[in-house]
Amino acid sequence: MSNLAKIESDPNYQELVRRRSSLGWTLSLVMLVIYFGFILLVAYAPKFLGTPLGSGVTTIGIPIGLSVIVLAFVLTGIYVRTANSAYDTLIRKILEANRS
Repeated sequence: MSNLAKIESDPNYQELVRRRSSLGWTLSLVMLVIYFGFILLVAYAPKFLGTPLGSGVTTIGIPIGLSVIVLAFVLTGIYVRTANSAYDTLIRKILEANRS
């Protein structure tokens, strides 16, 4: 049995792949909903986005657009934090079990 086949059959590796894939798809779906929600607002509610905030020139669309950008960084941070905690532990277990 090759090293690759041995690693692929390791239950820790299978759990790692499953968990990373699940989190990746979930975070991607969340970002797509946020992004396309904003695009739909731009397309179908431009007057709402153009509503001024206070007496200045800033409209409600500016903080909503900035929120889309900030949320992308937050979701990336969630993935990185998870990768540095749960995934690194699984990777160490896989390496220890499959040293040759």
